Amino acid sequence: MSLFRKKNIEAMLQVSEHDGLRKVLGPLDLVLMGIGAIVGTGIFVLTGTGALTAGPALTVSFVIAAMACGFAALCYAEFASAIPVSGSIYTYSYATLGEIVAWMIGWDLLLEYGLATSAVSVGWSGYFQSLIAGFGVKLPAALTAAPGAVPGVETVVNLPAVLIMLAITWVVSYGVRESTRLNNVMVAIKVAVVLLFIAVGIWHVEPANWQPFAPFGFTGIFNAAALVFFAFIGFDAVTSAAEEVRNPRRDLPIGIIGSLAVCTLLYVIVAAIMTGIVPFAKFEGVDHPVSLALQYAGQNWVAGFVDLGAILGMTTVILVMTYGQTRIIFAMSRDGLLPEKLSEVHPVHATPFVATWAVGIVFATIAGFVPLNVLAELINIGTLAAFTLISIATLVLRRTQPDLPRAFRCPGVPVVPLLAVAFCVFLMLHLQMLTWIAFIVWLLLGMAIYFLYSRRNAVLHNHGGDAQG
Repeated sequence: MSLFRKKNIEAMLQVSEHDGLRKVLGPLDLVLMGIGAIVGTGIFVLTGTGALTAGPALTVSFVIAAMACGFAALCYAEFASAIPVSGSIYTYSYATLGEIVAWMIGWDLLLEYGLATSAVSVGWSGYFQSLIAGFGVKLPAALTAAPGAVPGVETVVNLPAVLIMLAITWVVSYGVRESTRLNNVMVAIKVAVVLLFIAVGIWHVEPANWQPFAPFGFTGIFNAAALVFFAFIGFDAVTSAAEEVRNPRRDLPIGIIGSLAVCTLLYVIVAAIMTGIVPFAKFEGVDHPVSLALQYAGQNWVAGFVDLGAILGMTTVILVMTYGQTRIIFAMSRDGLLPEKLSEVHPVHATPFVATWAVGIVFATIAGFVPLNVLAELINIGTLAAFTLISIATLVLRRTQPDLPRAFRCPGVPVVPLLAVAFCVFLMLHLQMLTWIAFIVWLLLGMAIYFLYSRRNAVLHNHGGDAQG
């Protein structure tokens, strides 16, 4: 039964009040943090790949992916308002489903968030190299990509990807207030760029390009939904900021649901305009579909702004996902499941300094030496698994602790959480078998670490009285 020992929620709330993290974030910071994490690679890169899979019906694929996220977001919001503690779904699982489940989902999140930062850093590098090439500056080929990433070209390391990861790590380690200020400015700019694309592109739409609307039928729509689900990854990172929010019970649900709603609307509109300007088949092999649409429409000056927006967009994704991962590691270390050093708070910056730099160095190295196609394999399935668990945990908490104060209550329980589970599992079944195999291998590795280290070093192992149930 010790595998399913649970943390006492009241004890968790008391500990979070005395861990040295500064409560400086408000609802606008959280909405912009969510948008910062979501609007990036998905809208600037994956829209082209999604269009090749679903055709103009990509808009429907985005809606399906958003529904899976939306149902899960309502569950996240209830947990965040009831248990405003660092660690996101890891912490919520520890309080409801037990230690072994919490460890596995935390291990899952370490992979998801970490590889997301590495993958986006590689995408950032591509746009950055394209931007400086416009000024006649080119890096040596050996420093432009990971080994073997470019057929026929001898590459050694993706230097820009490494440098942007280390730069973001420095910002996140310096302080949460400074990180959110930088994020807010960049989010404002990149949303302005997306709105500029909408304002200019809508006048160049040819409705004939939307026919046939779903050339690959429902199969294409569902496969594209599983693919573009990556575009919504990030809103859950808002919950990792719980202990640095001034009024978490009210503001966390606003940040979660608000950022997801804004981004869904932007995605659907951009996808519709993009496929209305360019016949979907022309996105084959294109990694900058939004700017291509503007070039296709003869609006090259706007396309340049879109490239700049893509760079800023990816920068904020790296920042928020790095921030979220460090807070999950902080929570797991505080619980004894990871080494204690990782939960030390810097006396000046009030951040988990060691954890932040550990994350930055490890995933900067991965970004520099591992090709993008390899990095992307596990991100979606890890997130879908996390969303499935948060939905199940919502049902468990309603049954086991019905009187726990909740500033926000997920509507339509049990229907909404069950719909979240159904949508997430459905999308997982549309992912490649290789992704499933790699995911299972990662989970088995996590299980080995749990039984060899984490179980006997857990705080609850030494203070069993803190557990409940």
